[in-house]
Amino acid sequence: MDDEYAKLIRRMNPPRVVIDNDSCKDATIIQVDSVNKHGVLLEVVQVLTDLNLVIKKAYISSDGGWFMDVFNVIDQDGNKIRDEKIINNIQKTLESDVFFVPSLRGSVGVVPSEECTSIELTGTDRPGLLSEVCAVLADLHCNVVNAEIWTHNSRAAAVVHVTDDSTRCAIEDPKRLLTIKELLCNVLRGNDDLKTAKMTLSPPGVTHRERRLHQIMFADRDYERVEIAQHGRAEDKSSRPHVTVMDCIEKDYTVIIMRSKDRPKLLFDIVCTLTDMQYVVFHGVVHTGRMEAYQEYYIRHVDGVPLSSEAERERVMQCLEAAIERRASEGLELELCTEDRAGLLSDITRIFRENGLCIKRAEISTKGRKAEGTFSVTDVTGNPVDTKTIGSIRQQIGQTILHVKRNSSPSTNPPQPQHQAQETAISFLFGNFFKA
Repeated sequence: MDDEYAKLIRRMNPPRVVIDNDSCKDATIIQVDSVNKHGVLLEVVQVLTDLNLVIKKAYISSDGGWFMDVFNVIDQDGNKIRDEKIINNIQKTLESDVFFVPSLRGSVGVVPSEECTSIELTGTDRPGLLSEVCAVLADLHCNVVNAEIWTHNSRAAAVVHVTDDSTRCAIEDPKRLLTIKELLCNVLRGNDDLKTAKMTLSPPGVTHRERRLHQIMFADRDYERVEIAQHGRAEDKSSRPHVTVMDCIEKDYTVIIMRSKDRPKLLFDIVCTLTDMQYVVFHGVVHTGRMEAYQEYYIRHVDGVPLSSEAERERVMQCLEAAIERRASEGLELELCTEDRAGLLSDITRIFRENGLCIKRAEISTKGRKAEGTFSVTDVTGNPVDTKTIGSIRQQIGQTILHVKRNSSPSTNPPQPQHQAQETAISFLFGNFFKA
């Protein structure tokens, strides 16, 4: 009944998407007006993020029953969005009935599929872990269709889609699935896993993969910072995100202010975390510069009340810091492109391991007969990888197959001190939204 009522309201008030290339000289403006519901902000941001658009500015307002957002976006090359296919895709997706159906129960971009088996993994991070996982899958005749692996705060999480390497279909035999689970859990557990290693099966397409990784790491409590031996490498605290949480008593909101190094998909990661923690963003503003991103949100819990305790505020700060750090650039980024074959990922990761590389983050996909992937790597101590080592690895894998995409360097612009952020924050957004 709730879904039918929501559909009726939607038909009476259909969403409206306006894409404007004239009002701003250096960005395309996308305005979205629609009936408000929990999760709608995440859905809109996800559509823009999945199209590889860069959100330079955002203005969010969803107080009451209506949702009104404005996004300034550019493409990966820094240009306005001129491609008519992309513009039509944005409008059709955001204005479609399927996209905003509340019965999705918090999932986003649902694309049901029975073509592969989805495996979710969590465990203690260590050098060579991905190589061991890939070796087990190869030995069990599992073909990796696509995978994404994140590491943060000594924990590792992955979502891997596999098929049988002979039939290229999903693996459904219960005995074989049990064997896969047992062997992968043994690998993930290692010798000293203080937390329980997990391997679970989930139907592919139920939840957006990157959102699912946030959920897995959140459930694994990766936001609880642990002391790790740095092997002589001092932690650069100036490059860490700065998150402030405070009360806005006169408007009955909790205010969150974040300053961090800018990077792709940052807004998605923050909105995803707030949504899955059951908070609603009523107003917000996002500004990004060459190096730094400033984000300011006015939130309440889904039950309508602001944050009520110091413990809850501290937990929100920790979780948002973790959401920013999980995909923060770390180390050298390598790009792979070659013909797909059985055991390819196992061979690539084995060569990385044998040459002392530690994989911090990876994304692998196959399209037809092509396999593509990106790997963020450091040495086993977390330091930059030696140039000679990269040259040796490229020679083993193939100079035309593996390329250096990017080399991350620490930020030279530390976040603004806390008291300065607090002084400017309230006036910045209240001046825009509440002055009248």
